[in-house]
Amino acid sequence: MSARQLAQQLAVSVGTLSAIENGRVGTSSERVVDLADVLGVRADRLLAGIAEPIQDGRWEQLVDPVVLAGAGGWRRFEPLDLDPALRGALASFLEFGYHGSTMRGIAERAGLSVAGLYHYYAGKQQLLVAILDRTMGELQQRTSAARHGASDPWTRFAHLVECQVLFHSHRRELGFIGATEMRSLAAPARGRIAEMRREEQSRVDAETVAACRAGVFRTPQPKEAARAVVTLCTAIPQWYRRAGPSTPEEIAQWYVDFALDLVQCDPAVRPRHG
Repeated sequence: MSARQLAQQLAVSVGTLSAIENGRVGTSSERVVDLADVLGVRADRLLAGIAEPIQDGRWEQLVDPVVLAGAGGWRRFEPLDLDPALRGALASFLEFGYHGSTMRGIAERAGLSVAGLYHYYAGKQQLLVAILDRTMGELQQRTSAARHGASDPWTRFAHLVECQVLFHSHRRELGFIGATEMRSLAAPARGRIAEMRREEQSRVDAETVAACRAGVFRTPQPKEAARAVVTLCTAIPQWYRRAGPSTPEEIAQWYVDFALDLVQCDPAVRPRHG
C-alpha cells in the first residue's frame, strides 16, 4: 500500500501522514486504532507508548472477593459485578461467540471508544482470559467454602453438587462462556484455566471415592460417577433461564438428589437438604 493510498483511507493528506510518521505532529489514539484497522494489525501494538492508560479508581479491581463469611455464605449470590469492558465483552461473546465478536462491537456495548477499550485490555484474548479467571476464581472460592461446611465426605459431596448447581444457574452467563469458549483460549492461559477446571473435578472425585471407601456410596465406578455428576452441573447454563419456572435453589435440591442416586448413596445416611 502506498502512502497516498493509506492517507486516503485515513482521510488525511499525504503531508499530514508524513508528519505523523516522523513525529512532527501528534495523533489521537482513535486515529491509531483506525490505522491498525487499515494495516490489519492489532491496535495495542501501535498504541504502546502513544498514550498512558487512563487512571480511574473504578477500574483498579475487577471484582471484590466473594464474601463467604457465615454459615452457608457460599449459597448467597450478589449481582454479578464486572467492569464496563468485561460486561461488554461478556454480552458480545454470548451473542456472537468469541470469534464473531470485534473490539469495536465490544467497545460500543461497554460505552467506550475503541481506543479507550484498548487502554484497559490489549485485545479480545485478554478480555476472554479475564472473564474465565473471574469465573474459575469465584467458583473455587465457593466450592472451598462448601467443602469446609461439612464433616464427612458424603455431605461434602452433596454440598459440592449444590454449590456447582447454584453457581451455574446464578452465574449462568459466566458458566456458558466457560463451557463454550475454552477452545478459544491461547497458551499459556488455556493450560492454567484448564488446570483450575481439573481441580474442581478432583474435589468431587475425592469426596466420591472417600464416601465409597466408607461404604456410604455403593457405585462400583466412583470416578466415572463423579464425572457424570459434574457434567450434569456444568450443562445447566445451556438450558437454564431466569424467567423459567424453577429457582436455582429448587434446581440445586433436585440435582443433589440426582447425584446421590447416581452414586448409590446409603438411604440411612443420605444428606438432607440445607
